[in-house]
Amino acid sequence: MLAPSIKSRPVYPGFALVQGAQRHIVALEGEGALALLELVQPGDPELARVEIMYAPGTSAAAGHAEALTNLGAAHYWQAVSPATLTTRLHQVLATATMSSRLYASGSEPFIGEVVRAGAAFGVKHLSIITEHRGSMKRRVQCVHCKGFIDDVTISPVPCTHCGLHLFVRDHFSRRFNAFQGVSIHAEEHDVIPSAEELYR
Repeated sequence: MLAPSIKSRPVYPGFALVQGAQRHIVALEGEGALALLELVQPGDPELARVEIMYAPGTSAAAGHAEALTNLGAAHYWQAVSPATLTTRLHQVLATATMSSRLYASGSEPFIGEVVRAGAAFGVKHLSIITEHRGSMKRRVQCVHCKGFIDDVTISPVPCTHCGLHLFVRDHFSRRFNAFQGVSIHAEEHDVIPSAEELYR
């Protein structure tokens, strides 16, 4: 479990199917499939209320998609990309009732997009069951030019929009689904520390 160093930094408690829910809407990306596969077995009666949406990513060769299909959930849908999954999720949430629960597992940017989709339909972020699996890569917003950088694994990282070298903070914005990047050389422009890989 990722521990926060700043209050806004998300925490992902882990998967557990909520007892009494009439509909489990489960959004998974890549290695996030394991969060569900380790929780339920084929034939589990709770699977009759589970709807799985899965974007394989680079884990397709690991057989996760086949294993998810073999669970025998009420519905299984495979997306060609996380972005496509998010679009479909909006359609699913539009028909969700109060007895539905939303789940997300995968990389942090993916979980963040699911949380943003839920928020668009009034689902509070604390009520979404989340579990981080896979890459630690981050989505970062430069606080100076407001541009976004995806798949960040190092800090400092050069902003691809304005060129500043950014220190990647643990401060997280749910609204933008991004961590905050601030100039690392605000006072000494010629001093740029070596980048370290922190979010592999």
